[in-house]
Amino acid sequence: MKLCRIGELGKEKPAIIDVDGSYKDLSKVITDLDPQNLNFETIEKLNKINLKDLPVISSNSRIGACVKNPSKFLGIGLNFKDHALEQNLPIPKEPIIFSKFTSCIVGPNDDIEVPKNSNHTDWEVEIGFVIGKKAKYVDVQNALDYVLGFFLVTDVSEREFQKNKGLTWDKGKGFDTFGPIGPYILTKDEVKDYKNLNMFLDVNGERMQTGNTKEMIFNIEQLVSYMSHCMTLYPGDICCTGTPNGVGENMKPPRFLKGGEELILGIDKLGKQKHKVLKLD
Repeated sequence: MKLCRIGELGKEKPAIIDVDGSYKDLSKVITDLDPQNLNFETIEKLNKINLKDLPVISSNSRIGACVKNPSKFLGIGLNFKDHALEQNLPIPKEPIIFSKFTSCIVGPNDDIEVPKNSNHTDWEVEIGFVIGKKAKYVDVQNALDYVLGFFLVTDVSEREFQKNKGLTWDKGKGFDTFGPIGPYILTKDEVKDYKNLNMFLDVNGERMQTGNTKEMIFNIEQLVSYMSHCMTLYPGDICCTGTPNGVGENMKPPRFLKGGEELILGIDKLGKQKHKVLKLD
């Protein structure tokens, strides 16, 4: 099933996308797509609903972030070999984990803001996943049992703040609007080929990134297991898993977002995002 949130900022309703593409209001069934509801018990409940009985939400409504208020928004760095190579960095022997501040989360078509004093804001298309039950010290072979579904992420990154203003990546990854997610969560049962999904990102109609999830160094099962040995993962926690090559930082000459650009990106089965880039004065 495809689960999303629809409505103006702060007034989103949980919704499910029917087979005909219509948006059905779930607000009388669950309060939101948040840590209290993003679990396998909710999925079982929704599977028993007759979607024809649910109210329709206008397709002209704004689509919000597909997860509300996760306790954690984790990221994985350098998880595509070609991206590590384009950065002239060694292939990681263990996953590189960073955090994106949850205040960076926005919807799949909301504006992306280039921060004040930024000249190095960059783009990254990534596949994300959301946890559906508490995970602690999980084995790799059982790790997918803890994943509720997958979604599209733009991991916007300010490279100067990420790499040259201290020893942590977090400050370059968590600016406001740096975490567009959605347009929807596609539940795990509908993404059997999550290890072989094509990815792309365009800037002003020019193809910048082309990749496939099969190129990931550490697959999703390995990431869930590894992270669960570093911290407890809870329902509603989200993670973006790395990007293919083609980021602006490594172009010759480098290209960064200045404001006024249009980003369009997508992953097979997980939909598309479209963003206008704004420069803060």
